[in-house]
Amino acid sequence: MENTLISTIYSLAPVMACITHFTPKKLILLREEDAPKEKLEAERMLKETVGAVIEVEAHITSIYDVVQIAQDTTEAIEKEAAQGRKIIINVSGGRKTQALGALFGCYARHEEVERIVYVTEEDNEIIDLPILNFGISPTKRFILEELQEGEMSVKNLSVKVGISRGMTYNHIRELRNMGLIHQNRLEITSAGKLAII
Repeated sequence: MENTLISTIYSLAPVMACITHFTPKKLILLREEDAPKEKLEAERMLKETVGAVIEVEAHITSIYDVVQIAQDTTEAIEKEAAQGRKIIINVSGGRKTQALGALFGCYARHEEVERIVYVTEEDNEIIDLPILNFGISPTKRFILEELQEGEMSVKNLSVKVGISRGMTYNHIRELRNMGLIHQNRLEITSAGKLAII
């Protein structure tokens, strides 16, 4: 089975370490539209050096919007997984917000990700990171999706979900304790948005 490496980028070294170690058939670089010259230069060098044997593609995302970065990462994961490729994610380069967004995208599609790695700056050692997930039930997910769509009534939520109001309140309390719904209002948080990508 072929590998696809999805990577945040700043400098060349961690990406090259992953290419050498995992020998992907495709490399997807997560970067912002107006990337600094260091990123663009690293991308140019990758295309010139390994582009003859590996397909190199830039995937434009946000620099600070973690939810958007996670969404963009999940789209890249889904596209590559649909082609039957193993997905390896490198979160070594770029802004911390990009690395975190990519990591959260991996958690949202944990079943399609083979490995998440970080490459050390000192010696290019590849460190495996755990592949976690958000651990929410289908009912909790449905409640979060309804809140994201603008639903603000517990009564309406209970009818839509098909459970009692008491059970709906229990789910809301648990989602609040998980940080997925705001403490003082019936509104989804950024963490909640990440959990339902």
